[in-house]
Amino acid sequence: MKIGTFFFKIWRWASIALVIGALVWTYSVFPEMVAVDFSDTGLAERYVNKEHVFYIVMGLFLVNNVIIAGLVKQIPKMDATQLPILKREEWAKHREELNEHLTNWLYCLMAVINTIIGFSLFALATINSTQYKMDVFDFAWVYYAGMALLVMVFLLPLRLLWPPVPQDRL
Repeated sequence: MKIGTFFFKIWRWASIALVIGALVWTYSVFPEMVAVDFSDTGLAERYVNKEHVFYIVMGLFLVNNVIIAGLVKQIPKMDATQLPILKREEWAKHREELNEHLTNWLYCLMAVINTIIGFSLFALATINSTQYKMDVFDFAWVYYAGMALLVMVFLLPLRLLWPPVPQDRL
């Protein structure tokens, strides 16, 4: 197993644990009505019942993980010459490496989405907490970190623009 594959699998499982832990913890600390929309001044404008937040996040989590895991299982069954990548014929000759790149990319996408959901839940719980005196602007970094992670995950497939490296040249 390559180090990249190991890293993405560990990140995926850690992000799943993060979302489940964040969901359980935030559900226990949320007030009955959770502020989810804020004005430009930082005041809450829209409130949602904590059960609705729980079910929405659990639905996003399940859809994300089930659909992407289903795609990962279909990768070996797909015809490599029909994939929307450049140099299809060359990549078809190196099917194991292609499968590994695509699987890692999908696991990374899953981990990024889970990580963003987890950090967003922690931020929402802290904003709605009476124990901490933080406002919504203290968590602007979550947005920027999420955007940076999404940019990173969509740059990973750039590796498929170059042909695979033969084993004798490694």
